[in-house]
Amino acid sequence: MYGIGLIKGLSVTLNRFVESYTEDIRWLVKRYAKVDFRSSKDAKGTFTIEYPEQQLNIPEEFRFTPFLVYDEGENGEKNIRCTSCGICAKACPPQCIWIVRTVDPATGRPQPQPAEFYIDADICMNCGFCAEFCPFDAIKMNHDFEQSSYTRNLKNKEILLQPASYYANIRPLNYAKEEAARAEKAAAKAAAKA
Repeated sequence: MYGIGLIKGLSVTLNRFVESYTEDIRWLVKRYAKVDFRSSKDAKGTFTIEYPEQQLNIPEEFRFTPFLVYDEGENGEKNIRCTSCGICAKACPPQCIWIVRTVDPATGRPQPQPAEFYIDADICMNCGFCAEFCPFDAIKMNHDFEQSSYTRNLKNKEILLQPASYYANIRPLNYAKEEAARAEKAAAKAAAKA
């Protein structure tokens, strides 16, 4: 019978519309402590956020452009985790990552640190392959999505560098898992040596 698909689709829309009002009534009755109850994964119904005055909480797994992670040294120096291996540049589908290795001037051999690191954010498709394939956890996906500009968005190493504490702040669960795995790996390596 013609029109059943249309009726089913409209019933979904009507259901969402009615759920938005029933959810508001439940919220008034329960008096949730959370002001942003609409931004949870369990929210029902339709709603509108008046951006930029109001903003939803960004989920931990949200990803936008990549950034480079560095560990802070004892004297405040930046110990960049990146070894300029180039795996991220090879894994990148649109090829928007360029790395120049540091070369020792005395010997002419490459050193495990990037001299230059560029990401063209205009080309980046925010897939996260660079962060997924990095064996040193040196590149992670950022939550900063408000990056509009009138010029080309080419980011160099100085702009991309963020401390590990920043990554722990935006992704606390992932950071805790990675640190536990890193500690377990170090313990296994120490046990193998003993």
